[in-house]
Amino acid sequence: MLQDARFALEDYLHFLRVERQLAKNTLVSYQRDLLDYIVHLEGEGYVSIEQVDRSIILLYFQKLKDLGKSTRTISRHISSIRSYHQFLVREKISSHDPTVHLETPKLEQKLPRVLSVAEIDALISSPDSSKPLGMRDVALLELLYGTGMRVSELIGLDMEDLHLSMGFVRIFGKGSKERIVPLGTGAIKACRVYVEEARSSLLKGKQATALFLNMRGTRLTRQGCWKILKGHAMEAGIQQELTPHILRHSFATHLIENGADLRAVQEMLGHSDISTTQIYTHVSRSRLKDVYVKYHPRA
Repeated sequence: MLQDARFALEDYLHFLRVERQLAKNTLVSYQRDLLDYIVHLEGEGYVSIEQVDRSIILLYFQKLKDLGKSTRTISRHISSIRSYHQFLVREKISSHDPTVHLETPKLEQKLPRVLSVAEIDALISSPDSSKPLGMRDVALLELLYGTGMRVSELIGLDMEDLHLSMGFVRIFGKGSKERIVPLGTGAIKACRVYVEEARSSLLKGKQATALFLNMRGTRLTRQGCWKILKGHAMEAGIQQELTPHILRHSFATHLIENGADLRAVQEMLGHSDISTTQIYTHVSRSRLKDVYVKYHPRA
């Protein structure tokens, strides 16, 4: 067993959590990737991380490829393993870094899928707004599309984060970074109806700080949110599979299509690097080309 690697993994995850302040989901990904890596090395008979060289790592990546792992998944594994070995050298747990000069496979840049404005309208209109769960779902959909927040950010919202009278919501993103995002009239109205008319009935006499609740009166989960989206997408007649991130993509794309400043969109999305936000300018150009081809007589 690679005892040195396993002990070091605990130290490394602690470093990521405390020093780098990475989000819980990111930490879970690092832990899963690195445990897979260590288990593979143990299966090959290695007893110390010092035995690992570049050729061993390349064989591991080939194994992942043979298992049908995507380029994106392999690239993530490379990133996790490289960062881990750099930590081992920095902490003098290992004398060498076998990932030096290791190339990351180039990723094909896929344009994010987005909904049309008509599809958004149909989606938000699908819940039965005369019932508490329907009121909750309208507010949930309005917030997801109206702010572009991630599903993890949505389910993490507490009542104190919603400021309807001032027209904004406080969001805690990756690494617990706080940002303030304005709310549109539709989101404000839907959230007010939910908070004033529906939330108390979902609580069933319990106490909860969470903004969005499930039928048991506890915080809505990620899986619960996905199930809500899937159900209303079917009711709205949306053919493509709908995820919370598609609403985030739609939020950003529609803003940029209507002339929003890229820096402002970056801030609302909580992107640390504007290059991440620039993908939405490519989406807009792609959609413009579709319109041109479809409607221009000499396209």
